[in-house]
Amino acid sequence: MSSEVPITSQDHTPAPGASVLPLATPSENPVPAAAAASSADKGKGKAKANEGDAKGKGKAKGKDGDEKSKGAKRALLKTPKGTTDYSPEEMAIREKVFQTVIRCFKKHGAVTIETPVFELKEILTGKYGEDSKLIYDLADQGGEECALRYDLTVPFARYVAANRVLSIKRYHIARVYRRDNPVMTKGRFREFYQCDFDVAGEYDLMLPDSECIKMMVEILDELQVGDYRIKLNHRKLLDGLFAIVGVPEDKFRAISSAVDKLDKSPWDEVRTEMVEVKGLDPAVADRIKTFVDIKGKPMETLAYLKKQGTCTGNADATRALDELEVLFRYLECLGALHRVELDLSLARGLDYYTGIIYEAVIVSGIERLGSIAAGGRYDKLVGMYGNKDIPAVGFSVGIERVFAILYEEAKKKGAIRENDSEVFVTTVDKGLVLDRLKLVGELWAAGIKAEHLYKENPRIDAQLKYADNFKIPLAIIVGKRELEEGTVTLKNLSAGESDPNKQVSVKRADLVDTIIAKLKEMGLRK
Repeated sequence: MSSEVPITSQDHTPAPGASVLPLATPSENPVPAAAAASSADKGKGKAKANEGDAKGKGKAKGKDGDEKSKGAKRALLKTPKGTTDYSPEEMAIREKVFQTVIRCFKKHGAVTIETPVFELKEILTGKYGEDSKLIYDLADQGGEECALRYDLTVPFARYVAANRVLSIKRYHIARVYRRDNPVMTKGRFREFYQCDFDVAGEYDLMLPDSECIKMMVEILDELQVGDYRIKLNHRKLLDGLFAIVGVPEDKFRAISSAVDKLDKSPWDEVRTEMVEVKGLDPAVADRIKTFVDIKGKPMETLAYLKKQGTCTGNADATRALDELEVLFRYLECLGALHRVELDLSLARGLDYYTGIIYEAVIVSGIERLGSIAAGGRYDKLVGMYGNKDIPAVGFSVGIERVFAILYEEAKKKGAIRENDSEVFVTTVDKGLVLDRLKLVGELWAAGIKAEHLYKENPRIDAQLKYADNFKIPLAIIVGKRELEEGTVTLKNLSAGESDPNKQVSVKRADLVDTIIAKLKEMGLRK
């Protein structure tokens, strides 16, 4: 995913953040160190002569030297399968995503916590259904069997139980690990970030649930991921329908896991799994087909299910329909119902869900990436670790899949800014490094994001080229004459040559205010 971004000034000073060697594509085409060094020289002019030969040292001679050379093991410049490096331009997009997500979490009053990247294995096992096989086990390091965390929800439940928390609204952004078959181009990794928001505590029906879905809508709308819908179902409705059509209770979770694959596999394959792998009666599997096809606008679909009367004889299913009606009314008040679709095929494979479940998916404009955000209610998970059930509900934003969408869109629009620098300070005469440092220090003290070139006497073209490479909007130009007059030249690097205000003289005392006003005028500050 990462690409080489060599940015150097004309005096060959490497720009901060620029790649010196090309980064290997994650988990593909491992590049030996020697090969990588060779590719880094491409496009940089005539290759240098061998330094050993130039200094008269020559190549290693003799049998021992040849054998040592042949036996040396070269390190592969690659990341482990399912992981990746991110370049400065990629990180610029990722940071904006994180900032958007955190801003929403804080707007809704969340606090944050931190938990270990690995947990006791017994904490994690038995919570993820068939996906438990994807947990990364760690070698015994002194009497404790541990595993890397699979998600942030189970560690959160353990935290709540261990600290006897009765209520909390928390967010947590961190890496999680799954021993999955990675598809890097579709945002499926073995190491990846999750952005979680959860509410734990005793609250009235569907009030925290509706806020979680509203927050998901706020985040995805602000990130402009494209057209999406939030598929929603209720575990009690799903289990009630399983009971009505004749699924044995001890097969609910296994059949639910099969139904969960309908977004990726055709019905015939899912039916085969239900019947041949999980031992379900074929006639029962066929009856399941009649309701997993039901989906549509929330209120209309809910009205259809109530009118149909299928759920009337099952208490769990009837209660689930009543709860969904309350949820939909709240979402309508919050202006979020238009994004929701009631979809009875949605199952969510994790065992700990007990109430509503939902996931956001892109519906057009991009190749299928899977869900980009998902969540649900889990009222019994905390109680597995303590002697008291603490109801909880929450959701997670799939940051890697969101990033895959936004990065491709950003590349279509042109070059991506790698940093946030607002001003680049340049000097046109020699011997002015102290004056340049004093000026850039004043800008930093005023909260202005400023840079300068790390050369005592850099050429002006090299300085302006650096600013242009990083798309820094403003440049300050200082020479001996400006120092004598108590002025500087402020240049708008994004303005056209015909713009009369492209370059203006500013009194040193007015510089900070002038820069801030200019940045606001350019829409770069509020």
